[in-house]
Amino acid sequence: MSQVQTIFKNMSWLFISQIVASICAFIWTVLMARYLGVTKYGIFGFATSLTSILMVTTDLGLNTHIVRHIATDYDSAPKYLGNAIPLKCIFGVGTMILTLIILILMKTDELTFTVTLLFTIEMVLKTLTYLLNGSFQAFEEGKYQGIENTLLHVILLIFILITIFGDFDIIGIAISYILANAIAFGYAYYALEKNITKPKFELDFPFCKEITHLSLPFAIISLLYVIYYSIDIVMLTNMVGPYASGIYNATYKLISVLTLFYSVYTAVIFPVMSKFFNDDEAMLLISFEKSIKYLMLAIIPIAVATVFYSNDIIHLIYGHKYDAASSVLCILIWTVCLLFISGATTTLLNASHKEVAVTKIYAIAAVFNIVLNLFMIPYLSYDGAAITTVLSDVLIVIIQGYVIYKSGHRPNKKLYIDIMKIIFGSTILGIALYFLNLNMWVALPVGIIIYFAAVYLLRVFDYDDKYVIKEILGKN
Repeated sequence: MSQVQTIFKNMSWLFISQIVASICAFIWTVLMARYLGVTKYGIFGFATSLTSILMVTTDLGLNTHIVRHIATDYDSAPKYLGNAIPLKCIFGVGTMILTLIILILMKTDELTFTVTLLFTIEMVLKTLTYLLNGSFQAFEEGKYQGIENTLLHVILLIFILITIFGDFDIIGIAISYILANAIAFGYAYYALEKNITKPKFELDFPFCKEITHLSLPFAIISLLYVIYYSIDIVMLTNMVGPYASGIYNATYKLISVLTLFYSVYTAVIFPVMSKFFNDDEAMLLISFEKSIKYLMLAIIPIAVATVFYSNDIIHLIYGHKYDAASSVLCILIWTVCLLFISGATTTLLNASHKEVAVTKIYAIAAVFNIVLNLFMIPYLSYDGAAITTVLSDVLIVIIQGYVIYKSGHRPNKKLYIDIMKIIFGSTILGIALYFLNLNMWVALPVGIIIYFAAVYLLRVFDYDDKYVIKEILGKN
């Protein structure tokens, strides 16, 4: 099987899984937002955002470092995993203590305090599962990650439905997350041991110290990454209140559904890029260029359409209580486009052992994000937080472009031409939607036809793209 076919096979498993997961997440997001109301949904957003930031203290970059290493040396997996799992458990205990201290210092109310602690337990289980999923990625066995992801989301949806119909409130929802993640971790470990490799459990302290030291740049990257993507909800809660964070969180959860293809693609492409860095730098650059092109091809027209129908989307999904979220959606949708570019570039830099450069980029962006939020949130509330997020992403893309240019990983000029064609095709779509002024449901099929016609006429797909398609189909 060729590398392209292997990538497609893994992407197929993960993509199908992510479609199921996104449908489940969409259903429970809508039900939870309506069931909890704006204020309690804001508490939920605060708890999940704070624990996302603190997840770094449980992971400390181990996942990324181990995936990159195992992808180039399968025989090292038992030792790496056998030390990393107990090490993460120790880090998890430390994270629980740190969370307690932070909540006490922030003087949170009793409900927020309890919910956040419960989600901290869920986060520890989640990061252990991420480690096993990283192993599936390294061995290019996406099937097992796909099954685990599907299992997690289906079970979580069932538990949330039980919680809502049983009226167990937000505490019941937090416990649902814990139980679902515990079951998912159990399956992932079973699949790893039975089908791929068996961890050799030990606590080799010199080895643990070494891998922790090597993982720290990735930990810093992750911390800075989640700070500028999660700190806004924490700041909104403390500066404006849970209602504002509820509005913002509802929109954020909605656009996160759009990142499904990005998350699948990067999960598959990172170990592949790591191999290309060692074996074929030309293919490394080609894989990066194609990543940008295909991700932009998918997301830019969606962003354009979302701006036109933001009011309809928010009203349909959340009801009139969340009408204020439509302006946030119009702004935040563009952060998804920028995330696709910065995510692919970060993957390239991490695979190329330039994680220190990535750390510096995200440090600048995190500081920029926090400082700008301090000015924007008091005046513009959730809209200010959304604008800050987009501007932070713009800054990251600009700095990343400079870094890859200086490092010699300069994309072919054709990539820029292809992106301009995609933007032009999406502009045609926007103009058509503006003048046609169609109902959202009618606009969906009409917009798809208009966009793909524009893409075809602009000849966005070239010989290389056709070759990739044929390779996937096994016709080369």
